Amino acid sequence: MTPAPLSAVVAEVTQRIRQRSRQTRQAYLERIRADAVRADSRERLSCANLAHAFAALDDGERKQVIGQRRPNLGIVTSYNDLLSAHRPYEDYPKVIRDEARDWALGPGPGATPAMCDGVTQGTPGMELSLFSRDVIAMSTAVALSHDVFDAVLLLGICDKIVPGLLIGALSAGHLPCVFVPAGPMGSGIANSAKAKVREAHVRGEASREQLLDVEQQAYHGVGTCTFYGTANSNQVLLEAMGLHVPGAAFVPPYSGLREQLTRGAVRTALEITRERRFTPIGELVDERVIVNALVTLLATGGSTNHLIHWVAVARAAGISFDWSDVDRLSGAVPLLARIYPNGQADINDFERAGGTGFVLAQLLELGLLHPDVATVSGEGVAGQTRRPRLVDGELSFTPPPSESPDPTVLRPAAEPFDSSGGLALLTGNLGRSVIKVSAVAPDHRVVTAPAFVADSQEEVVAAFSRGELDRDVVVVVRFQGPRANGMPELHRLTAILGSLQSAGRRVALVTDGRMSGASGRIPAAIHLTPEASAGGPCARLRSGDLIRLDTTTGSLEVLLDANDFATRQPAQHAVAGPLGLGRDIFAGLRATVGGAEQGACTWLPDPDQPVTLSVQPVPEEVLL
Repeated sequence: MTPAPLSAVVAEVTQRIRQRSRQTRQAYLERIRADAVRADSRERLSCANLAHAFAALDDGERKQVIGQRRPNLGIVTSYNDLLSAHRPYEDYPKVIRDEARDWALGPGPGATPAMCDGVTQGTPGMELSLFSRDVIAMSTAVALSHDVFDAVLLLGICDKIVPGLLIGALSAGHLPCVFVPAGPMGSGIANSAKAKVREAHVRGEASREQLLDVEQQAYHGVGTCTFYGTANSNQVLLEAMGLHVPGAAFVPPYSGLREQLTRGAVRTALEITRERRFTPIGELVDERVIVNALVTLLATGGSTNHLIHWVAVARAAGISFDWSDVDRLSGAVPLLARIYPNGQADINDFERAGGTGFVLAQLLELGLLHPDVATVSGEGVAGQTRRPRLVDGELSFTPPPSESPDPTVLRPAAEPFDSSGGLALLTGNLGRSVIKVSAVAPDHRVVTAPAFVADSQEEVVAAFSRGELDRDVVVVVRFQGPRANGMPELHRLTAILGSLQSAGRRVALVTDGRMSGASGRIPAAIHLTPEASAGGPCARLRSGDLIRLDTTTGSLEVLLDANDFATRQPAQHAVAGPLGLGRDIFAGLRATVGGAEQGACTWLPDPDQPVTLSVQPVPEEVLL
């Protein structure tokens, strides 16, 4: 495959990010390179350190890792029984240890928490969801702080888990790292049928029992949820960044091919250790790789959550981009995929139609990806387009299809679903926000209507129940940002607003909260920043104010006299009663978290300042 010359827009955005990040990226690289050239841990650590690290090994294993200097393979896993996507990881350590047996010692396990947004949607637990990303990053860093590993496997799939693992791994950026997915569940009830029952339920036309039956038909087995939300967007981005074995993302759990891909991840991790083809993750994730991830997100109509998470990932590697960069790329990147909620297909349909490999190949043909970047396979982006298969029980690869087997799901670059990507920036006198337009019909992309202003989802639900929203309306839900309550997703509103739109009303949502990868056919200006709790203009809105949301001009405005609006007294947000369910424990994170466009980082309150660490040499007399 011969990639086309690099797009001028991609080159421009990449150079802008590189210039903006020059100092922070250099500081990061100097730190991880200093870590990379240190002596081997078996020489650098004290005898007591080493004895503790390998105390659980038998005599033969200790001889291998200490005497024979075999690589020590680490693993950070988010396995638990609650998450359907992560249940398959239960047996992965056995497979990894078996595959590593003749190569290395492994695995040295660490673990990280993993919560399910599907369980916590619309509940108080959702207020911990965004912050769980940084908890996962911290727990990953704790696992890697043992500093005895030569390479690391990272086991995770879902919404905050992959970004958290990635941020934590970049904190030890001198280590080679490979992500290991587990695959999606089988297809269940059609997503359109599920959405109809959800809307019928909020109108009182379907019982709770009917709704529960439909939901269980949708979420029915082991593996990742099959719609194209944040979890599956994570997997597409990791493949685009070259952090997976090629084509590993969407092979079903418990299949023979899935096991061989896991074994392939072990071999890949050991191939990129210091003694072989050294590819530390902090060197791999550079400005070009971040841009490749963003381009692929846009081309597939992926999750809006990544306009927060990948900002944080980039900052963990000393790289700074903002929503204007994404908006600029979006104008040059065609939409090549239709996956629910941007279409009727699910992720299994996407994989059968050619999957991520087909998308990457098409983007290379357009010159929209940097082809010559480091990847764990060592073959650049072209290597990531390959499709895995089994030949006589062994892992093999084939080129991606030259044509999509299903053009209703995946289109070639010459015939895209849309000429621009699935995400856009909205700006105006209410601040800056993002919108996922890939699933919004063209006749719903401009909405002008009076506001209904609420400070919680519950207020909107109550107003809908009273019939107060049966009109053209822009629903504003404020005090939902990171500082206010941890920026929960507002999925309880999806069926309500969808029902109003289906009834012929002109509706839109404006919020400083999130809607995630499931935001669909309702125009939703989300992640509004500055948030209300940080003095954002939305704190001065009142019900009845006329609001205009216009994706064609990229604007979000309240249609009021500028002086009158500026002099209004902002509303105050009061948290009623004791928080409970862990939310009080996270109060410190709410107090220090940065804004949504800065990645909502709790570990980097000032996003313009690099993280610098002073490393002091260990006195020789300590190393006894």
